[in-house]
Amino acid sequence: MPGPDPHDDTTADYERFEKEQLAQDCDAAQVETADIDDATAQRLVNDLVDADVVTPVPEDHVLVHEPSGTTFDSTTQLAVFHYGWTADRDADAEGE
Repeated sequence: MPGPDPHDDTTADYERFEKEQLAQDCDAAQVETADIDDATAQRLVNDLVDADVVTPVPEDHVLVHEPSGTTFDSTTQLAVFHYGWTADRDADAEGE
């Protein structure tokens, strides 16, 4: 008896579909930081200061992100970093 008809084999289609779905899932899991404006960044940083996640150092005009030890002189840079840092930690927790 001959093997399966190679024209009926849909394995490649299935694998391509799976790869596309995985790529979409990865894209959806990423945090969008391009839309963080100054007001949003300032609100986030104020919340992080209140939660003792960020420490302002007035004499040096910097903000220290305590969990990572990273120093910033811009609230927007800190907000973008914190979003990325949080997303990375969440992704690590899901992978465990």
